[in-house]
Amino acid sequence: MSHSFDVVVIGGGPGGYVAAIRGAQLGLRVALVEQDKVGGTCLHRGCIPTKAYLRSAEVLHTLRQSREYGVLTGGVDLDFAAVRSRKDKVVSNLHKGIQGLLKKNGVAVFQGRGALVPPSIFSPNGLVSVMVGDQQELLEFNKVIIATGSRPKTLGIPVDGAHVMTSDEALARPDLPASVIIIGAGVIGMEWASLYADFGVRVTVLEFLDRILPTEDEAVAAELHKLMTRRKVEIVTGAAVLPESVQAEGGQVRVQARVGEQVREFQAEALLIAVGREPVTRGFGLENRERVTYGPGGFIQVDGFGRTGDPAIYAIGDVAGGGLAHVASHQGIIAMEHIAGLNPEPFAPVRVPRCVYTRPEVASVGLTEAQAREQGREVRVGTFPWRGIGKALVHGSVDGFAKIVADAATGDVLGVHLIGPDATNLIAEAGLALTLNASAWELGQVIYPHPTLAEIFGEAALAVEGRAIHM
Repeated sequence: MSHSFDVVVIGGGPGGYVAAIRGAQLGLRVALVEQDKVGGTCLHRGCIPTKAYLRSAEVLHTLRQSREYGVLTGGVDLDFAAVRSRKDKVVSNLHKGIQGLLKKNGVAVFQGRGALVPPSIFSPNGLVSVMVGDQQELLEFNKVIIATGSRPKTLGIPVDGAHVMTSDEALARPDLPASVIIIGAGVIGMEWASLYADFGVRVTVLEFLDRILPTEDEAVAAELHKLMTRRKVEIVTGAAVLPESVQAEGGQVRVQARVGEQVREFQAEALLIAVGREPVTRGFGLENRERVTYGPGGFIQVDGFGRTGDPAIYAIGDVAGGGLAHVASHQGIIAMEHIAGLNPEPFAPVRVPRCVYTRPEVASVGLTEAQAREQGREVRVGTFPWRGIGKALVHGSVDGFAKIVADAATGDVLGVHLIGPDATNLIAEAGLALTLNASAWELGQVIYPHPTLAEIFGEAALAVEGRAIHM
């Protein structure tokens, strides 16, 4: 059966479904093609289920520390089956919500694997073919948005789901391993290290580079390294894992890594590979569109509006190097508004907030101090510890700090970096500051209610000029 649409979106994750809804709001005829479930990796195998686990880990830790707050709870035990059940319920509720939103906005959803059919005299932009059950649906379009996301990298190590896992298999696992080796100390690796440690799993993290969280400010990464080590997480940096050395036998996994001049062997009940993700760009006909080009890592090259080299094709999210759910959603809105003939602001990567949901949390937006200096900027830096914030003491969460990087000449805020309580929520204020091109002086002029965690922004902003009050 043949259908005609203004826009067809391939991929129903946080980029695709948001783009589809925005297009429908703008009066466009929109189809959304999803081979699995709308919500994508973020909802079903990523952001949401891992944060559900992390929330359970946080509650468990709080209960174990309850005596410090004068609350006596008796014994505290973990029911991992109940943790998994709660995770599944959260995911199910959100999934139903997205389905309802798509229906409410009149988006035509086709559940099946979509494939691009080359242009012809009858369909100059091409078609999207979808197998829905045993019936082929042909979707004609003026524009198509590729939002096919990404999948975990494996380093060529065979994944069996029991002893060797990616984050997908770790979320599906019905029990907790007694011990785990995590390859990769980026965002995914450190979040799993944090929740596993709170759940009582013995954790070893192997990182190829010389520090954890390589995309974050060096001082923040060093602070998290110290705090995770305090929680008895073993972190080995400068560790080049030898993929061919991985062996699973007798209920254990062994892996070797070159650390300095030595080859060390590590052993645990499970191995979690968390070395990043790769874009899904093959197997659905995109490789036949010669004007679509690719950059480092195989990501589709796009401009600030999501346009590829092919005038009929846009790309958003992980497949275009976005790497974060909120980036995909934002890019989806921009792309659809551009298709509709509006004049949206192009995507600005420097304004993207980055969040790590460890304990304590890490969040940042803008340039690190090193990046600012590499650009040849003269900078001023203001830092302020959580120990100087009354609400942090009330919460019992005083580790970490806030750091503001400002241009020395103009005072403009170039970057904000947090490690500490509720950092992933607080960072939105810093994102607004960068959007408005605010200066550190302006942040320092905000009247922050007391006592609140947000007061740390005011103190760090004052610290840029050496004027912090409570330090």
